[in-house]
Amino acid sequence: MTSGATAMPKLLERFGEPADTDALVTLINVAFRPEQIAVDGDRINRERLQPFFANGKFLVLEDREGLAGCVYAEVRGSRGYIGLLALRPVLQNRGLGRLLMRRAERFLTAAGCRAVDLRTISARNDLVPMYQHLGYEETGTAAMPPEIPLKIPCHFITMSKRLP
Repeated sequence: MTSGATAMPKLLERFGEPADTDALVTLINVAFRPEQIAVDGDRINRERLQPFFANGKFLVLEDREGLAGCVYAEVRGSRGYIGLLALRPVLQNRGLGRLLMRRAERFLTAAGCRAVDLRTISARNDLVPMYQHLGYEETGTAAMPPEIPLKIPCHFITMSKRLP
């Protein structure tokens, strides 16, 4: 899935741990920079990341340079939630996002979830087709929380997918 002479790095797959907090904050904020057309400031910080460890799991990809990618998966009864899909920018468009999404979906299926939900920001109109390609369907919209400082009006697009 690589192009040209760029080789795919060898990647270790594992669950993220609280010790990964600084690396996850950096990875997520770099990957979410395109959101800054609509959202003022970073996507996450150390304090906002901590509850994710108590409520769900980060699935991470790691190479010799550190964290290469992550996705968050949370069991919410018979439904799962996926969020914070992030890849080091140089590794984007190589199928690693699909790999992380499949791993998260398998994790949620094994935990008994029958469907999975996600949301994306309306200002990132490039993401809806990507998730549709992975089998997700638009299910509605949701307001942005008031604590998120917006530069332009936008909302969340909610999407769902049935799990096997």
